[in-house]
Amino acid sequence: MKLRRSDVRRQAHVLPVLKFENQSLTSYAGLVVFHQLLAVLEFKDRLRDCFRHLAAGKVFSRATIFLQLIVHILLGFRELRDSRAYRDDPLVQRLLGLKRLPDVATVSRMLQNADAQSVENLRRLLHQMLFERLATLRLARITLDFDGSVQSTRRWAEGTAVGYNKKRKGARSYYPLFCTIAQTSQVFDFLHRSGNVHDSHGAREFILACVQAVRQALPGIIVEVRMDSAFFSDEIVSALDRHGIEFTISVPFERFTELKRMIEGRKRWQTINNEVFCFEADWKP
Repeated sequence: MKLRRSDVRRQAHVLPVLKFENQSLTSYAGLVVFHQLLAVLEFKDRLRDCFRHLAAGKVFSRATIFLQLIVHILLGFRELRDSRAYRDDPLVQRLLGLKRLPDVATVSRMLQNADAQSVENLRRLLHQMLFERLATLRLARITLDFDGSVQSTRRWAEGTAVGYNKKRKGARSYYPLFCTIAQTSQVFDFLHRSGNVHDSHGAREFILACVQAVRQALPGIIVEVRMDSAFFSDEIVSALDRHGIEFTISVPFERFTELKRMIEGRKRWQTINNEVFCFEADWKP
């Protein structure tokens, strides 16, 4: 069915007032908080700028559909077809500035037609908003945590592969590498990967790119990196040391039995913060 913009769009500039006798009921009243947050961040306007290079004329703008995906996740849903649970909810419609929500096919087409420039603009916007927040905190040190996460799919999806999957063995999955800010628990960036790769696949370049981006945006700040034993290799350790990046990384002792014996036989230890103990050694992997 052909729709006009006036049939689907609406204006909402103030927060709704809750009236218990009102028959326009909502199951997602908590979205009122995000309504105010998005207004303070001017998120909708900044989101529109990410898609200005694309031709307009769509009834549902790309920025609105992308915002719906964010709301979709905030409400606890994962599959697009679950949007039917809130498509008639008045508060969701108000937050998105719509009288009616797009159907699943419309959202799917938007995702399918998203170009590389749109993705890059979105990533740049999210980085910018994160750096704005970090700048207000005035931190002297930022800790970047790197870790992979298995994302299972129930169907055959582009880019998936069968690999390590602890919960659903044999299932096809993605295995993205996430970079998170330890001080704020925010996701800074991620490296999209198929499910059949090792944790360290593409990690060195991704780690260095994240550190460089933080250093450029927040000059003078100390950047440190934390990783588990899956990333322990001469290539990664040498790259971090060469670029002057402080780091902590778990050692897989099953691969370095000699090092384990050296630690167990160590007699001289140094106290750190009265809790953690370490030793000094010149050993390198």
